[in-house]
Amino acid sequence: MTDYEALLIGGRSGVGKSTVGWEISGLLEEAGVPHCVLDGDCLGHVSPAPPDDPHRAALTERNLAAVWANFAALGHRRLIYTNTASVLEDGLFRRALGGGSLRLVRVLLTASDETAAARLARRESGGGLTSHIRRGHAAARRLDAEAPADTVRVATDGRRVREIAREVVKVVGW
Repeated sequence: MTDYEALLIGGRSGVGKSTVGWEISGLLEEAGVPHCVLDGDCLGHVSPAPPDDPHRAALTERNLAAVWANFAALGHRRLIYTNTASVLEDGLFRRALGGGSLRLVRVLLTASDETAAARLARRESGGGLTSHIRRGHAAARRLDAEAPADTVRVATDGRRVREIAREVVKVVGW
């Protein structure tokens, strides 16, 4: 038996990571399955940003370790974590959630360029839309190429959030 389990939900901007993560949380609550949820964007977003990316990654890792320590102290063993590149960051999770065996389940949510752009257009306002679309397109290509072989890909185009969440819960086995 593993000490801890982490469901890592990754994907481009506009694919529905946060929405699906919270829907999974609702399904688990209904089933009485203890868990916690973290949106990785909140763990490393500071302004001004650290001078280079490794410092932001280090900040995210320190914050994840601190928050997880609080969850673990309450007896939690399961984490739902959403962040664009989370499926690529095994080391970060093994260090931050350390102190025992860890089962990582990687789920990469996918969407077409058109679907992601339409979702972002509903969410973003101002000048950020174009940069979100551009970065999301690049992230989708990188994630598709670099995600580990055991990463489960789940398409979100034309699907309801609850249907996607149920599929992911089945994948993780919770």
